[in-house]
Amino acid sequence: MARNNSLEMGELTDTYYYILVSLIKPKHGYLIMKSVEEMSQGKFSIGPASLYTSIKKLLNAELIKLTKESSKKKVYIITNKGIESLKNEIEKKREMIQIAENIFNNKEML
Repeated sequence: MARNNSLEMGELTDTYYYILVSLIKPKHGYLIMKSVEEMSQGKFSIGPASLYTSIKKLLNAELIKLTKESSKKKVYIITNKGIESLKNEIEKKREMIQIAENIFNNKEML
């Protein structure tokens, strides 16, 4: 599936997921990148080009909003719609993990 369509289909890429989680509290771009690296313990990072492309798409999908803009920084926060999308993604991932655990625990199904 093309990444451009994932938001329209209600699916979050890893980048969107981490950005939304990081925006539970308002942050500007550089702080979002640093938060993502910290919360993933360095296993996931987002570069500036990918970050700002993703922010634009998340804004258009109304999953985040601009809360403050100065001459140097734009500050974003997750919206209620974004929180719901994030909760749906978490539940979907829980179900996926449960399926895999069931299969691994019942090796004869492999």
